[in-house]
Amino acid sequence: MKHLNKIASAFCAAALGMLALTSCEGGELYSVNAPDWIPAKVDSIKKANTPEELVGMVDDYYMIGATDFSSPFFTLGKTYVVPAGKKWNAEFTLTVNPDNKYYKNFFIVLNDFNGALGGEYGVIRFDNDPTKNSEWNTVGTEIDRSLISATFSNSSGADDIDASVQKFNGKITLTVNRAEGGLFIEMRNGDLVKTYNQKTSFPSTGSEKDLACRIGVEGSYVQFLTTNVEPIGGCTSREDKLPLSMVLNNVPDEVDLGSSLADVVANVTATVTFEQGVVLENVPASDLIFEVVPDVETLGEKTLVAVYNKTFKGENTTPIVASAKFSVVPVIESIEVTKAPKFTTYSIFNSVVTEGLARDLAFNPAGMEVTATYVDGSKVVLDNSKLSFSKVPAEVGTYDVTVTTKNGKTATVRGISVAESEVSVKHLTPANLGAEDNSTGWWSVFTDDVKVPAGATYQVNFTNYAGGSNWNNFVIILRNSAMGEYAVVRADNYGWGIGYDSNNDKIVGPGQDWGAWLPAMNGAECTAYITNCANGTADIQVIMNGNDGNTYVQYYLGINTVDAGDLQFAFTVDGSHIVFE
Repeated sequence: MKHLNKIASAFCAAALGMLALTSCEGGELYSVNAPDWIPAKVDSIKKANTPEELVGMVDDYYMIGATDFSSPFFTLGKTYVVPAGKKWNAEFTLTVNPDNKYYKNFFIVLNDFNGALGGEYGVIRFDNDPTKNSEWNTVGTEIDRSLISATFSNSSGADDIDASVQKFNGKITLTVNRAEGGLFIEMRNGDLVKTYNQKTSFPSTGSEKDLACRIGVEGSYVQFLTTNVEPIGGCTSREDKLPLSMVLNNVPDEVDLGSSLADVVANVTATVTFEQGVVLENVPASDLIFEVVPDVETLGEKTLVAVYNKTFKGENTTPIVASAKFSVVPVIESIEVTKAPKFTTYSIFNSVVTEGLARDLAFNPAGMEVTATYVDGSKVVLDNSKLSFSKVPAEVGTYDVTVTTKNGKTATVRGISVAESEVSVKHLTPANLGAEDNSTGWWSVFTDDVKVPAGATYQVNFTNYAGGSNWNNFVIILRNSAMGEYAVVRADNYGWGIGYDSNNDKIVGPGQDWGAWLPAMNGAECTAYITNCANGTADIQVIMNGNDGNTYVQYYLGINTVDAGDLQFAFTVDGSHIVFE
C-alpha cells in the first residue's frame, strides 16, 4: 500500500504538471501524450474541489444570534422549505465563540413540512468530531453518521475545547440538494468542507415530502447573506432600514440616592427592530440619548427614557423612544439577618465518582429575611435576589456565610452545616424501559417520577443497553411536581435545562474514551445517585461498569434553580433500553 500511494502521488503530480505546462505555454489542454484516463481524472479532481457556482441568489440579510455570543442553544433563523427534487443554496458569514468550545458554531435543523413545521428529523453541525455529537437524530434513524465526510476533524477532549474551530470564522456556503431523491448537504468554508451524502430516500417515510431547513447557532452568530429559496415570511433586503421599535435591557431595579444618570445607564443596552423584521441587539448606551423623568436626584419611582435616531446602516433618521421604570432608594447604612433561612443543613454524597473532587456549595437564601437600615434611619426587608452570598465548602462541617449588598454592606448567617447524605435504594417502574430492539424514539417513554426530599440521596441500579450513537443510552430528568424541568442529562457528558444552561457553578465530567465507552455501554451495569443537596441544587453521579470489564464514571454537580422542597427525577431512553433492578 505504501508503494501504491507513492505511485498515485506521482501520477497526480504529473497530471498537475501537464496542466501547468499547457497553461503557461498557451497550448491545447491535455495536448501531452498521456493515457486517456488522466484528463478525466484531473477534471474530476478539479470538480470535487471547486465550489459550485451559485445561481438565482437574492439578498436575505439578517442576523442569527447575539454578537456578544450570549445566544443559547437552538437560536434559529428563518425557515427555508426545500421540495423534493429541488436544491437550496445559501451564503452567510459565521463568527464562532472565542471560548473555543467545539460545538459553538452553526448547525442545520431538518424538519418535516406540510404547510406548517412538522416533526424534527435531526441536526447536523459544522464541527466534525466523530466521538461526540456533531450530528444527531431527533426521531428514528434518518441521519446516518456513517454518511458524513469532511476535509477536517475536531478533537476537543473532555473539556470540549478545540482552538481549531477558529478556522470556521468566515463565509459559509451551504447546499441542500434533494434532486435525486436522497439528501446531499454540503457546508463549505474555503478548504473546510463537511458533507452528508445519502443516496437512499430521505426522509425514509417518503422522499416526496417537503423538507424544512433552518440554520441555528449556540454561543456564536451568523450574518445571513443570500439564498435561492425564499424563506417563510420573505427575504430581507440589504437596503437601509428605518427603526420601528426599541426595548431597553439591563435597566437596574434600584439605584442609590446620589447616583448620576451615568450610573443608571452604565450597563444599559437596547434591542432595536427595523423594517423587514431586522433586529439589532446590544445597541450600546453610547448610541442612545437618555433622560430620567422627573429626575434622578430625589427618592422614588422614576422613568428612564431613551431615544435612538439611527437607521440600520447608522444614518440619522426620525427618532424612536423606549422607556423603563426604576427606583431611587436611600443609601443602605447597615444590614442584619432578621429571619434565618429555611434550610440550614446541606447534604453531599461522595461516591467513588466524586471522591476527592474539590468544590463549593451554593448558599440557599429561601425563607431568609435580611433587613436594611438606611442612612435616614428607616428600615426595609431586602429582596434576596439583590444580595450576594459567599460559598459553602462541600465538606462535612459547620460554616458561616457572608451576605453582601451592592454597596458593600455585610451581615453573617451562622450555623450552616454540611452533612453526608444517607442513601436509599429505589426500584423504578416500569422495570423495563424501552423496546428490547432499541427502537424506542426520543422522549416517548418514561419511568414514574420519584420525589427526592431535601437532603436525601436515592440510588438506582440498572442495566443499560446502548444504541449506535453516544446519546443512545439512558437519560435522567430532574423536574418538579408540575413537570417543570430543572435539567435533562445524558450518559455521555451532555445536558440542558434552566438549571444547566448558563450555570457557571455546575461541574460536569469527566467525559470518556468515546471509542471504547460506547460499545462497553451495551449491557453495562450502572448505578446512579441523585442527591437533593437542600441548597437549591442537585447532584447526579453515575458509575458504569462496562461489558469490557472497565469502570466509567459521569457526574453533573450543582444543577441549580432547584426548589429543595419540590424535586423529583425520572429516566427516559433514546434509541436504547434499560432494565432496572
